[in-house]
Amino acid sequence: MATRSAEGITQLLERWSNGEEKALDELLPLVYDELHRLAVSYLRRERREHTLQPTALVNELFLKFSEQHRMSWQNRAQFFGVAAQLMRRILVDHARAHFADKRGGDRFCVSLRNIAAFGAEPDADLLALHDALNKLAEIDPIQARIVELRFFGGLTIKETAEVMGISHATVEREWKIAKAYLKRELTMKKRPS
Repeated sequence: MATRSAEGITQLLERWSNGEEKALDELLPLVYDELHRLAVSYLRRERREHTLQPTALVNELFLKFSEQHRMSWQNRAQFFGVAAQLMRRILVDHARAHFADKRGGDRFCVSLRNIAAFGAEPDADLLALHDALNKLAEIDPIQARIVELRFFGGLTIKETAEVMGISHATVEREWKIAKAYLKRELTMKKRPS
């Protein structure tokens, strides 16, 4: 990240929360590199011929952020948590559009290699993962939010606990349970009927 500390980013977020649009203009260059790394990480999990590039994903994210009016920003971790949520939505919307264009053609695959607990199968369909995560959110919204922040947002256990206002131990426990649930759901979807 640029030379600004987390406290400096938090101050810019607070200024932006108070309606100072210039603060967003100052903030974006400071967080761009980290958001771009996050986009590269997301897209690395997808199929090789993916048409959305990391820079385009970050640009779409910036457009979504510019539409956020009067959000009460608390800190850097919350900002990146929201960024993760928005990136997930952008990727899912992109996958749905592509899938609709193909009428059942290629589905977007994401690699789950960085989460060994999902199992031996390294790839999962992005839409299947999205559906499984939505199903998990109906059962346990806390676990779904943890997965979103950890997997899509790249937040640490500590940052996730901070964003959610829960203990470190709770995040670790719920993260393990959520990974097991998603592994089971994604494995069941891959089995032939």
